[in-house]
Amino acid sequence: MSDEEYSATVLGSHWFSGPPQPQEAVPDRVEGSVMRFGPGVTAAMPAPFPVVVPVVVPPRRRGAGLRRYTLAAVVLAAVLAYLGWQRFGPGIEVRDVAVTTDPAGPACDATADVVAVVGTNGRPGTLTYRWVRSDGTKSEELTERVPRGQREARLHLLWTFRGTGSYQAKAELQLLSPGQRTAAVDFTYRCTP
Repeated sequence: MSDEEYSATVLGSHWFSGPPQPQEAVPDRVEGSVMRFGPGVTAAMPAPFPVVVPVVVPPRRRGAGLRRYTLAAVVLAAVLAYLGWQRFGPGIEVRDVAVTTDPAGPACDATADVVAVVGTNGRPGTLTYRWVRSDGTKSEELTERVPRGQREARLHLLWTFRGTGSYQAKAELQLLSPGQRTAAVDFTYRCTP
């Protein structure tokens, strides 16, 4: 067909005759009871249509999901309980209190180091205490922070003596909290010219 014979207004017969009518398909070959039409799909070529494979989901047993996470939930609860007990559990407890100093007493115009050893349960906390001396002096309320794991606190009283003579001294620790306890030590200051 040349350009002179072609007309854009003339339509081919297939445009107005309608869609082609289906013809009865005839198999290419028959193999036993299987009829094959066309060459078929080779293994190297994907199927020209989506393949839908039904997925059968077995019915869930009651509690199966819960059982799967039970161990993890128990471990998590145990860890949280331990951390809570560490943080908010029982506080510091005093097991015993003892006060000591050099039994010979201080030398002339010297200072006696009186030491109170407070035994604890190793928990963190604050000790509140006061020193009372036999000369009538009383300290204000003092505090000592005890960190976790420390099983004893050492509290010092430095008592300075001057002059000649002899003095029967007593130093007493009054533990105010936690709990109330007292412990004391007696010693003698001697200074002869």
